[in-house]
Amino acid sequence: MNDNTTAGYLEISDEAAEAIAAGRPVVALESTIISHGMPYPRNAETAFAVEAAVREAGAVPATIALIGGRAKAGLSSDEIERLARAGKNAVKTSRRDIPFVLSRGVDGATTVAATMIVAGLAGIRIFATGGIGGVHRGASRSFDVSADLEELARTDVAVVCAGAKSILDIGLTLEYLETRGVAVVGFGTDELPAFYTRESGFKVDWRVDDVAELAAALRAKWELGLRGGIVVANPIPIADAMPKAKIDAAIEAALAEAEALGVSGKETTPFLLARIVELTGGDSLESNVRLVLNNARLAALLAVEYCAPSAARGPVER
Repeated sequence: MNDNTTAGYLEISDEAAEAIAAGRPVVALESTIISHGMPYPRNAETAFAVEAAVREAGAVPATIALIGGRAKAGLSSDEIERLARAGKNAVKTSRRDIPFVLSRGVDGATTVAATMIVAGLAGIRIFATGGIGGVHRGASRSFDVSADLEELARTDVAVVCAGAKSILDIGLTLEYLETRGVAVVGFGTDELPAFYTRESGFKVDWRVDDVAELAAALRAKWELGLRGGIVVANPIPIADAMPKAKIDAAIEAALAEAEALGVSGKETTPFLLARIVELTGGDSLESNVRLVLNNARLAALLAVEYCAPSAARGPVER
């Protein structure tokens, strides 16, 4: 244990704390993908590979989770392995769950929203994940809207992702983000990617083609006091994308099964993603791994640029 704590709850790894204090690049990583997103041991292998990808691109990885009554920014190898083996026995933790998971001292794997909160407390501005949550299909009846969207509106962390998860109502998700003032930026694309595929049929708010411009926009936003994050939508590499017809068919089948079984709330996304893996013969799992690695690399490059002295000099010259 180190002394980098806030109110006795926040614990930052020595490596991450030293980098943050020195103004060096750090990238936050979520842990729900470890416990709820993939089977063991593929989840542990992927978590270590993602951290390695961040390091290779010049930044320090800080995988985030709640362990033994502490909100941790930067897990040890043993702690990652612990979450990987725990699987769904770890609490899937969003904003509302944090106080209870901490007070009970149980292990919690952080969603996008909870990871943003801990990253923000630790002073980490860049976060890589697979895809953000959003407005679920049928939300007009269920009111099922991910807490990720509200967190994006209030917490100063940029989220690098492969767009919104394709199990969602992407159009309504974009409308919600627009209402809450959250910019959706396509990195090298005019169209929002849909997790497993590069296309969704929906346009992004802004297209940016280099990390220097993106870092400059982040600085302008936060230096002006414009609270909240942004969504950096990074398409899955072409070679790793799934055929849209195939993934759409699997999603429709999984949604129908979830409704028939009465799956709802925070269990919905893990159920759907696991069922889609089965329906696609494992292809969606492979795509998931590749897109997360791709996002980690971009997030690290963005963190490096954001921390570079040149990024503080104002607009990028062209």
